[in-house]
Amino acid sequence: MEIEYWSDIACPFCYIGSTRMKRAMKEIGIYQDTKLVLKAFQLNPMEAKTAKPGDYLNHFTGGRKEMADQAKEKMAYISQMAAEEGLDFHLDQVIPTNTMDAHRLIKLAASHGDRELTERVINRFYQVYFTDGESIADADVLTRAAHDAGLADDEVQQVLASQDYQKEVVADEQQAQEMGIQGAPFFVLNHKYGISGAQPYDVFVKALRQVLAEEEAEA
Repeated sequence: MEIEYWSDIACPFCYIGSTRMKRAMKEIGIYQDTKLVLKAFQLNPMEAKTAKPGDYLNHFTGGRKEMADQAKEKMAYISQMAAEEGLDFHLDQVIPTNTMDAHRLIKLAASHGDRELTERVINRFYQVYFTDGESIADADVLTRAAHDAGLADDEVQQVLASQDYQKEVVADEQQAQEMGIQGAPFFVLNHKYGISGAQPYDVFVKALRQVLAEEEAEA
């Protein structure tokens, strides 16, 4: 089986949804043998690289103070969803920033052909954004996080000092547009079946079992 999924490091539902999908893959025993590819999808490609803690609330209020209470309730709901998947969200500490450099470094990790390395980089970047409250656009933060995940500092710094892998990131986003994908996360199974959003865990399990059964029938 092959699974592609469009995702953004700044998307809480992408983190939750991909975690559910990977857990479902492990439950039915296909995680190791399935090709799993993250495709870049920037929710806000025009987001600045500089921001400050607390700005994340504006993503839910649109800058309207009267919406603050509702926004906080929604943030609490998302954090609870995350906690059910073993993820530790601190949305009040999130620094909303541009994610292009993070996606470029994920492409760097993928270029090594080591899936576990790529997964560690992806997970560490999500943690930086949603748990640590650090800027995912800051070069020092990215270098340290990538180092923690297993990438060499010199190659990380080389990418950050260049435009390497930017074309690949843009290509992912153009592919999503051509396919009519308008939001993330979006999962495509075997280039045929699409799953949109952070669906309940059972939905992922059912979909994977159906595709697996189809593969076995064709074999």
